[in-house]
Amino acid sequence: MPTGIVNTPNTLHPGLIRQSVFFSLVPRSLLQDMAEEFRWEEWEKDTYIDPDVLTKKFCILLDGQLEIKRINPDTGREVTLSVLHPGDSFDVISLLDNKPHDVILESLTGLKLMSVPMETMRHWLWTFPELNQQFLPYLASKMREQEELTTNIALHDTATRLSRVLLQYIDKLNAYKGDQDEAHKTLLIHGLSDEKLAHMVGTVRQVINKHLQHWKEQGVLDKKRNELIINDLEALKKEAGYVHSNLPPE
Repeated sequence: MPTGIVNTPNTLHPGLIRQSVFFSLVPRSLLQDMAEEFRWEEWEKDTYIDPDVLTKKFCILLDGQLEIKRINPDTGREVTLSVLHPGDSFDVISLLDNKPHDVILESLTGLKLMSVPMETMRHWLWTFPELNQQFLPYLASKMREQEELTTNIALHDTATRLSRVLLQYIDKLNAYKGDQDEAHKTLLIHGLSDEKLAHMVGTVRQVINKHLQHWKEQGVLDKKRNELIINDLEALKKEAGYVHSNLPPE
């Protein structure tokens, strides 16, 4: 087992399983049996996971952030394919085609997750329509994310790509419970260094730092070590090309 993973054999409570969107429609009686197949895991921060592990188990992230990326072995250049948040599942690719997935997984924070044998999850998916009703929309959303990643790199400049990445990681205004006039001042992005942002945008750290410093001078955001506080959400949306605040959805 890779260093940095703690796996416990304890059966999970069905209520915890139901937190995953995949299982929210599963009848309670069936969920009780499913819960016996799940295992609780904790991954330490900065742990690199052998992707072959994910041909054997399907994981659902409950807490923390996980980066999925590719690296060119000849140049060392990296690109971030996705950063997963609580509620996300992996590895969907191996689940569908039963083949290894050539990616690198790095825990950006300490992680808490639940896992189930891949064959078990595959059997459930083909057997229970309640899972398909949730799985297919989730799969479509991930396909759209990859489509947007590709088109952003091909069609937009660095400032636009960076602003769109930042907008993906701020708290949505409709989730804010306080004074709406002050909501934008509490939008926080943390745990992503300039280098990590560069991998997500498809550029280098120096270019990212230049854009962030410019926005800081303009009052759009405040920048500390691995932490950004968004002061002017509308300015960031304008930079991203999102008209009338329609995208990303709030």
